Amino acid sequence: MKKLSTIILASLLSLTALFASGASESGEDTSLQDVLDKGTFILGLDDSFPPMGFRSETGEIVGFDIDTAKEVASRLGVELITQPIDWNSKEQELATGNIDCIWNGFTVTPEREKVMIFSEPYLRNAQVVVVRDDSPYQSLSDLAGTAIGVQAGSSAQEAIDDTPGFKDSLDEVIEFKDNLTALMDLEIGGLEGVVMDLVVANYSIQTSGKDFRVLDETLTEEEYAIGFRLNDVALRDAVNSELEAMAADGTLAEISEAWFGSDITVVGK
Repeated sequence: MKKLSTIILASLLSLTALFASGASESGEDTSLQDVLDKGTFILGLDDSFPPMGFRSETGEIVGFDIDTAKEVASRLGVELITQPIDWNSKEQELATGNIDCIWNGFTVTPEREKVMIFSEPYLRNAQVVVVRDDSPYQSLSDLAGTAIGVQAGSSAQEAIDDTPGFKDSLDEVIEFKDNLTALMDLEIGGLEGVVMDLVVANYSIQTSGKDFRVLDETLTEEEYAIGFRLNDVALRDAVNSELEAMAADGTLAEISEAWFGSDITVVGK
């Protein structure tokens, strides 16, 4: 049943994408030209996902992905528009044409590859468990019988499902709208752990000063890339080309160093 549902969803989203994207009646891919003609490149994101894309204290959307996307848009000669979306409905937002891409610490997964195409990966990541620093937990098996939190619709949720025996060992998996809310619940003792992206976990711990730590044992190894509609090959390829150029001239490394203290990007490496 799960396979059938996936196939049906992929078919519906593919048909929707055909009309929402730059696929002309003749089948020609006009996705890049459409973006150039309208003069804007609309990026869909969860705006509470530091350091990839989030709101600053003044309400401005900032982050590593935002700075990178701004540079790509500038090189394409268009304006970047950052569009916050419901992360649990991100595939529909993309397929219906409300956004041009999903670019926000977006993990490549087999399920997502059925309904969209991806840029080349630009960062490596892993799904990990964040716990309170004074907790006794040292491994995934130590969390048996406890409640953990996860962002709804995230690849962390998929990692929990796909890690053999892990989900069944838990007492409860509680879904949250975003990681920040889940971490707040962890801090006050409502949870014993939060499964989330390693890049995001390290940044959150570093900047918040909260007494959290990351378990050494990971659930899955992953890669971040940019998601596009299935037919938008020309737009995807143009963004890839700009990322490669930014890697070659050092711009991508500069943005990474500003956010992470070192170049952790993988484009062209």
